[in-house]
Amino acid sequence: MSAWCISRYFLGSTVSIIEARRFVTTFLKGWPDVATAELIVSELATNAIRHSASGRFGGRFLVTIRGDAGRLWIAVLDEGGPGRPRIFPEYPDLEGGRGLRIVSEMAAEWGVLGDHRGRTVWASLNDASRAQRQDC
Repeated sequence: MSAWCISRYFLGSTVSIIEARRFVTTFLKGWPDVATAELIVSELATNAIRHSASGRFGGRFLVTIRGDAGRLWIAVLDEGGPGRPRIFPEYPDLEGGRGLRIVSEMAAEWGVLGDHRGRTVWASLNDASRAQRQDC
């Protein structure tokens, strides 16, 4: 199967998290682990809105889904901010701070590219070869 990818911009609002989830589930319909992909994009989009300039008025973020060689790659590009995304220690009483921990536990790999001007936080899943999509 050849490589494929699809991307879409979303406004930097909480409503867009639902839209990003729908984008992923619609495109990956029939893929065996679509629920994991949906959860990952939800966490990454939430972080983009809460912790970067994407959440400001007029801000936006980009969701990219890419499949190649049996892997699925999901990424969210934000508009940057002062802090670098990282996993925080577990504190059971805290409301937030679990997003990247969830992503790291569900993904085969994850990482961060970029700097304060814009960052891509990505996660990869195995078995993307079962999804039948067109080339980008």
